[in-house]
Amino acid sequence: MSESTIDVPETVPAVVESNPLRDPRDRRLPRVPEPCALVVFGVTGDLSRKKLLPAIYDLANRGLLPADFVLLGFARRDWGDGDFESIAKKAAKEHARTEWNEDVWARLSGDIMFVPGSFDDDEAFDTLAKTLDELCLSHGIKGNAAFYLSIPPVLFPTVLQQMERTRMADNAAAGGWRRVVVEKPFGHDLASALTLNKLVDDVFTAPDVFRIDHYLGKETVQNLMALRFANQLFEPVWNANFVDSVQITMAEDVGIAGRATFYDATGAARDVLQNHLLQLLALTAMEEPVEFTAEAIQTEKLKVLRAITLHPDLEKYAIRGQYDQGWQAGERVLAYTAEQDVPANSNTETYAAVRLGIDTRRWAGVPFYLRTGKRLPRRVTEIAVLFKKAPHLPFSHTDTEELGNNQLVIRVQPDEGVTLKFGSKVPGSLMEVRDVSMDFLYGEAFTEASPEAYERLILDVLLGDSTLFPRNAEVEASWRVVDPLEAFWATHPPEKYRAGEWGPTAADEMLGRDGRAWRRP
Repeated sequence: MSESTIDVPETVPAVVESNPLRDPRDRRLPRVPEPCALVVFGVTGDLSRKKLLPAIYDLANRGLLPADFVLLGFARRDWGDGDFESIAKKAAKEHARTEWNEDVWARLSGDIMFVPGSFDDDEAFDTLAKTLDELCLSHGIKGNAAFYLSIPPVLFPTVLQQMERTRMADNAAAGGWRRVVVEKPFGHDLASALTLNKLVDDVFTAPDVFRIDHYLGKETVQNLMALRFANQLFEPVWNANFVDSVQITMAEDVGIAGRATFYDATGAARDVLQNHLLQLLALTAMEEPVEFTAEAIQTEKLKVLRAITLHPDLEKYAIRGQYDQGWQAGERVLAYTAEQDVPANSNTETYAAVRLGIDTRRWAGVPFYLRTGKRLPRRVTEIAVLFKKAPHLPFSHTDTEELGNNQLVIRVQPDEGVTLKFGSKVPGSLMEVRDVSMDFLYGEAFTEASPEAYERLILDVLLGDSTLFPRNAEVEASWRVVDPLEAFWATHPPEKYRAGEWGPTAADEMLGRDGRAWRRP
């Protein structure tokens, strides 16, 4: 969890000044960044329109942007500032999570600017650099700027070279801080990740590079640390002595949604397993950090990622699939290979399930089952910790035949919360024990709405708080897990599963072979 908070009273103005006299240890008050600019490359894309621009409006509406804040868009469009402002307004109004307020937008829109140009256009980047220099005088940003690379990774070298040429990434030349936000995927294998990391770190200083994994900005993911380390109830049993297994699921009920060019070259393992799922695993399995700082948390996550082991029999414990035609929500849906722009002979997986181990004293012998897929029955992301059954039951078998493993389930989306599943006596004259659930729902327990992940993460970038951002070593350790899987799968075509089902039968057989079954979310 970052030091930023977003639970502020409604009376806070749309923009507020930072208070230099405020005690930095006081987390009850919102932290507001210094005057700064946010430059978005690829500002015309889906990510910008659906996530970034609405998040910036929401931050302004919550009073978490400085009075001297400037949004700079850069794209290959023949627009002026007014054209970009109207497009930004439409995107923010359509996708914002907070209530629309024209006064807030009026204040924000006065500081929205646009620089047209292509990424190989020296003159356009010279104009961008000059604009940032001028903002130091006109808006008092003091040289502070963050650059969001909302562009395909193949364009990173061109943009970074332009920034190096113009010295826009140089803190000393700027007179303030300069930071860069890099979207996943962080390469397509370990070798490309190493190359990308070196490229970015050669232009920016390493602490100023923010690799964004939006799952880490979700409130429930951050609550996992609070659940474990702020409560005495769970941590004593959070180990191999009591835990039978862990299941981490990220299921989507949609197809590739027009992303064929990206998805067919990437696949489920590179798109989700390498980043989202392994980060959730690291947070679930890590030791308690010595202090609540970015460096301490990243250190413990890295220990977990480096301790991950693959099952020696990948034929049985590394399953991938591809959805076939089927039915969802009462409608017939196409097979993956029938989707627009997908090759008819594509072997790209839309589903991946693996069994991993963690070679540490805490987790030795506990299997971690990870799965992700598209065209599954419902959209859900959850972490399920399944505990061992009681070593002895004084009841007859018939009294407990419907009793399963105790479970602690952290629901990341869409119904954020926590469920504790345990055995309880059924009312009546017989001693019949059955599973029951206790639910905690964010929407019912708190009056404050959970922020959108990008809202949290953009604020943290502007604050310079890297707690929720993976570092180089984490990315590289994750690829060391995924690369052997990709090498194995390269010679094994994916198994088919019908759209609307929970993946290929081989994934069920994987757990059945261990005497277990997938939890039905």
